[in-house]
Amino acid sequence: MEGRKLEEKATPKRKSSHVQSVERALLLVDLLAKEQREMSLTEISKSMGWPKSTVHGLLSTLRDFQYIDQSPASGHYQLGIRFFELGNIVARGWDVRLVARPIMRRLNDELGETVQLATEDNGEVLYLEKMDSTHLLRIVSDVGVRLPMHCSGLGKVLLAHKTSSEVKWIVSQKGLKAMTSRTITTLPELEKELEKVRQNGYGTDNGEIMDSLRCVAAPVWDGNKKVRYALSVSGIGSNMRAERYQQVIERVKQAAEEISYEMGYRDGEMRPR
Repeated sequence: MEGRKLEEKATPKRKSSHVQSVERALLLVDLLAKEQREMSLTEISKSMGWPKSTVHGLLSTLRDFQYIDQSPASGHYQLGIRFFELGNIVARGWDVRLVARPIMRRLNDELGETVQLATEDNGEVLYLEKMDSTHLLRIVSDVGVRLPMHCSGLGKVLLAHKTSSEVKWIVSQKGLKAMTSRTITTLPELEKELEKVRQNGYGTDNGEIMDSLRCVAAPVWDGNKKVRYALSVSGIGSNMRAERYQQVIERVKQAAEEISYEMGYRDGEMRPR
């Protein structure tokens, strides 16, 4: 009876499509990952509430494929080197900066303007990557720097894909400080702006964080269909007008789509151009 209770506790609600042996192997891996130490066959059997014979069979199979290591001295088990290898492969494939850099470089070379990649952290824009303009313009952003969300194109894009309650919480914690005479300083104004961002598929900053600076930003989606990052192009307002401005909008959106695709995002329509 006790073993059955332990198994029920360890195992999430089963689906009819689940293969029990695979499910148990994954739960066993989870246990060793959480414990972060060598465990004996008896300990594992007891923790999972499974017969020793079942656990031994799973461990032996995983060991043969290098997913589990067994100590020659104690005979105890821990996660194997294969997880380290796979983890590094996954990390390389899903590092947004690694994915974004070549696309950002092409955008920077083509437009000659500052290209930036950012995420939201604790209610602020956190800059992850930046490629400077070829013009004599110094923007107050650098990798690792944090800036307010409500007055930047990047911040607006990231806010636009949060829930209303999340937006209100960020505003309550960070406020809506006026950085220039153009900065949005009320919640209704901000909410109206965020709706426009969602409809257009991009956000803008027209001298709201820095006089004479204009910025266009677009969302970067991940494989879970979440907007975790945003990409932007910023330049002097006089360089981003009329047809040139429309070109920047299209190129930023396209580049953000490319990064999203490389990050695993699929919506049935998006394809690399």
